[in-house]
Amino acid sequence: MEEILMKMGPNPNEMYPLKDFAEVKVSHETCAFLKHTITRRNIIIGDYTYCYDPDGGAAKFEKNNILYHHETFPEKLIIGKFCAIGAGVKFMIRGQHKLDAFSTYPFLAFGCGWEKEMSLNQLPSKGDTIVGNDVWFGYESLIMPGVTIGDGAIIGARSVVTKDVPSYAIVAGNPARLIRMRFDQETINELSRIQWWNWDSAKITRNIKHLIDNDLEALRLAQ
Repeated sequence: MEEILMKMGPNPNEMYPLKDFAEVKVSHETCAFLKHTITRRNIIIGDYTYCYDPDGGAAKFEKNNILYHHETFPEKLIIGKFCAIGAGVKFMIRGQHKLDAFSTYPFLAFGCGWEKEMSLNQLPSKGDTIVGNDVWFGYESLIMPGVTIGDGAIIGARSVVTKDVPSYAIVAGNPARLIRMRFDQETINELSRIQWWNWDSAKITRNIKHLIDNDLEALRLAQ
């Protein structure tokens, strides 16, 4: 069974996909399938989505890369399948301070009587952060609270994403701005219809040659 899984790509049910790939000359702990590193119920990550960290911190993604979040918070972080997350990428889930008050200081966070006048629910919230499938996050990009990033998007290195990113868009900068769309709208619509990331591993393996090419008709015929 293990041999069959290897022939159809890495096993998504194992944390370290490079563990048995001898051609890679780095520690297998530099890369982890992130769904196995998550303990909070309000963080959902799909199959094959990985983080690469040359310092071996991929397994600590929940602790080091998801900021201002707690398992009791209503805000969710949802990341789809086949996303590639570079080293130092951060998702900021909360951290907003009141802007309409005379002071932005978070008095309630320190307790000792200061919490009596305000509850956590009174602090601003931007809602869930949602990432589609097959999204590439460049080195040290920062995703601000409440944004939605569509399928197939590319986030440039050290970008600060403050608003929603369309599917198959390339964004970069601080704040991140649209550089260009990866494909024309007809192609984007067809890729959104095909949703190759929902294929089983055998079908993906048979069609990798089309997924790493840009022959849309061949990908259509592969369905």
